[in-house]
Amino acid sequence: MLTETNLGHAAALWVGLHLLLLLVLALLVVRQRQKHKVALGDDGIPELAQAIRAQGNAVEYIPAALIGLVVLEVTGAPGVLVHIAGLVLFVGRLLHAIGLSNSGGVSMLRSAGAVLTWLAYIFIIASCLFFSIG
Repeated sequence: MLTETNLGHAAALWVGLHLLLLLVLALLVVRQRQKHKVALGDDGIPELAQAIRAQGNAVEYIPAALIGLVVLEVTGAPGVLVHIAGLVLFVGRLLHAIGLSNSGGVSMLRSAGAVLTWLAYIFIIASCLFFSIG
């Protein structure tokens, strides 16, 4: 049962960690831009393009999932469900970012990250639908 003192604590952890990941990815883009003196676009530089896509892909997936985590917590889902979804999403996003940052092509880390992200999405979707009728 949620109380006023613990409402949002599980979601707050995962929101904080995912925001930290987004910040790190943004800083990696800035570092590549400064290194290659590129202000806009990727100027055909593979390392910069990879950094931009790693950040962009995270921005495409993380916000909606975090909304789902917060909704789960607000609807009274057990904190353990929020933690499971948050952990799977975080590991997935981290693996994907590392895989994409190290290789512009197919990589095991990138693929594993994508699969974990989709599994987290499916878990969050199913949980939200379940708790919407409960």
